[in-house]
Amino acid sequence: MAIAGLAAVPQQSHRPHGWRRWLFATNHKDIGSLYLWFAFCMFLVGGVLALCIRAELFRPGLQFFQPELFNQLTTLHGLIMVFGAIMPAFTGLANWMLPLMIGAPDMAFARMNNWSFWLLPPAMALLLLSFVVPGGAAAAGWTLYAPLSVQLGMGMDLTIFAIHILGISSIMGAINIVVTIINLRAPGMGMMKMPMFAWASLITAYLIIAVMPVLAGAVTMVLTDRHFGTHFFNAAGGGDPILYQHVFWFFGHPEVYIMALPAFGIVSQVIPTFARKPLFGYTSMVYATSSIGVLSFMVWAHHMFVTGMPATAQLFFMYATMLIAVPTGVKVFNWIATMWEGSMSFETPMLFAIGFILLFTIGGLSGVTLSVAAVDVQLHGSYYVVAHFHYVLVAGALFSLFSAVYYWFPKMTGKMYSERLGRLHFWWSLLWFNVTFFPMHFLGLAGMPRRIPDYALQFTQFNQIASVGAFMFGLGQLIFLVNILYSLRHGKTAAQQPWEGGNTLEWRLPTPAPYHSFSEAPQLDVAENGVVVAMQGGKHG
Repeated sequence: MAIAGLAAVPQQSHRPHGWRRWLFATNHKDIGSLYLWFAFCMFLVGGVLALCIRAELFRPGLQFFQPELFNQLTTLHGLIMVFGAIMPAFTGLANWMLPLMIGAPDMAFARMNNWSFWLLPPAMALLLLSFVVPGGAAAAGWTLYAPLSVQLGMGMDLTIFAIHILGISSIMGAINIVVTIINLRAPGMGMMKMPMFAWASLITAYLIIAVMPVLAGAVTMVLTDRHFGTHFFNAAGGGDPILYQHVFWFFGHPEVYIMALPAFGIVSQVIPTFARKPLFGYTSMVYATSSIGVLSFMVWAHHMFVTGMPATAQLFFMYATMLIAVPTGVKVFNWIATMWEGSMSFETPMLFAIGFILLFTIGGLSGVTLSVAAVDVQLHGSYYVVAHFHYVLVAGALFSLFSAVYYWFPKMTGKMYSERLGRLHFWWSLLWFNVTFFPMHFLGLAGMPRRIPDYALQFTQFNQIASVGAFMFGLGQLIFLVNILYSLRHGKTAAQQPWEGGNTLEWRLPTPAPYHSFSEAPQLDVAENGVVVAMQGGKHG
């Protein structure tokens, strides 16, 4: 379906100014910018909580925080990073770039787009407010396991309401992405020619629509257990605490891919650009991404190998988890094949994309290790798991986001970032990330449990290395902030096509991208992965 009738849309040259431009924003670029700045602010807040955790763990014994507050810090760190930083950042990028990449005039539902963003700040305010209410914030881990979450103070209620609001925001954003991609593609932009970022965003949006209501159901059952006398998770009343884990992880494992699939899409745009080659195996990449989406619903109980499930169920979830490594491996090999014998250059976006592949693969391999039920029984709830998911989410989601911001920064702003600061940011982040999280594999193998403020003396040295690495990694993110702020004001003017290998539709637009991208639909001749062969028409507002 295409937008052939768009020529009749009046071309609006004006743009709103001042606070009204942002509060009442309906332009996809403005809303995308709001998402990205909000996500970065929440990334800093979640990072400060992480540094509090690492400061406490620098030495054995209790230094700064009592165990109750320590558990509140670990819980809020996880919730803020997942729902406040990574997911809004990917939604912001989708808002900014999808209409430009597929030739759409804007997102399908502009006012709903505004609403989906403005639900986020009050939700995050509720989460942070929970620190100061009687009893403090939720302290049940980001998974909010019952029966502990049934027994906590009113901070848990604020957390439940915040999750409901965040879920509504995510679902509205996802519906917008689905409808935009399916209905508003320009003539010539077929589904099997779309950029991989569009495919990744589409499949991610379907996952969000499928699983966010499941999370809402889980926390609503916790709420009714707490206040309305139900006994869903109370064994004394005939309930089952393990039921909570089943419901939560049916959401929780697709959620991992909600944070990973957009990263795959970004890397699939960046690597062909700087390798100056078409993406290798485009069709297989589309099917691999779809397969990951489907299989993510079939592996949730690998988080529950220690709950006493039958051996046959353990075998099923173990093999299904191993199977999901196959399409992921297809992607990694296709990225490497794209780079093979390419005319590569190593600007900052490419560095972060290659760093992503390297570190995400390490995280994936430790995930395959954990998929073996007998091994997982030993490592469950240990720092090995912390190392695994940070390699997947920090080196995965975060590195890809940095790659995307550097890659599209010239198109968004009309300015070039500082290449020197960008490379410093990459090498600094790569070094200190590994210093922080690689020792955690050894801590986990040695038996150190996660979510504890105190530990045995033999774990001291690795914890000290990890804590120093965490503070240095956090410091490195200020390099990124300085680079962005300096470049916005003093950066060199970007060319229309700053990257030689950039050949998708967004690079055909003026730089910076005009306020109204397409007031008339372009007629496109497109190759795989959104590579524009020829373009006719397509007026800009």
